[in-house]
Amino acid sequence: MKEAKSMAFVNAYGVLRTLENLCDTVDEAKAVCKSLKKPVSLCFDVTDGPCVTYHFTNDGCKMTEGDYGCTCKMKFSSPEKFNALIDDSKPGVPVKNIPQVLSFLMGPFTKLTDILTKYLMPSEDDLKNRDFFEKSTVLTMYTIGGAICALANNDSISKLSAFYIPDGDIQMGITGACYVTLRARDHKLELIKEKPDTPRAIMEFKTIDLANALFNGTASTMAELCAGNIYMAGMINMIDNVNRILDRVAVYLG
Repeated sequence: MKEAKSMAFVNAYGVLRTLENLCDTVDEAKAVCKSLKKPVSLCFDVTDGPCVTYHFTNDGCKMTEGDYGCTCKMKFSSPEKFNALIDDSKPGVPVKNIPQVLSFLMGPFTKLTDILTKYLMPSEDDLKNRDFFEKSTVLTMYTIGGAICALANNDSISKLSAFYIPDGDIQMGITGACYVTLRARDHKLELIKEKPDTPRAIMEFKTIDLANALFNGTASTMAELCAGNIYMAGMINMIDNVNRILDRVAVYLG
């Protein structure tokens, strides 16, 4: 069972935060950002849910928590209402700089989320293109990293696993492609989109092809571990509990 509030955090911190990486790596998304006549900082404020701001400039996108620095804001009365924006393109209520909210949401923002959807929910034809395949897999990695943290901090089942994760940095990554840090503090997780300096635990996938197969469920984690294609080191109990949260990620993003 999905929890609406947890789904809202997954959407904000997992799915939409991946716009940061999309705008860094995909030419089509870069072009949308380059077309902006001025910076736009769009805040989504969800009652009993996340409040985050996505800052868009010609150079790309950056997400921050809260509404500080937002040039426009959209309010959602519940997590369910915010999730409807992602699932059904149903907007919330503009409460700041209404003309900019509407024009940006229906224009550049929709273009970017459409591109993101193409990469996170790719067709078989798209995946035949090697460049697309690699970028799709890396973007999925960032989305999963954000979703792990969102669920660890909000989902009732995932919080049970997070309770057993000691403080420290967990390194997740695809060899030679991308790395993220899951930073544990007081049983809360924070995503940092770079390799940690001193990880207490490491889980690394040997190739992009392996990572893609694991993400879409066509490869066995246990079989690949036994074959030496998934490298684990450090405090294995940290990884064990992250893997339990990953099972919940599959429920939310599946």
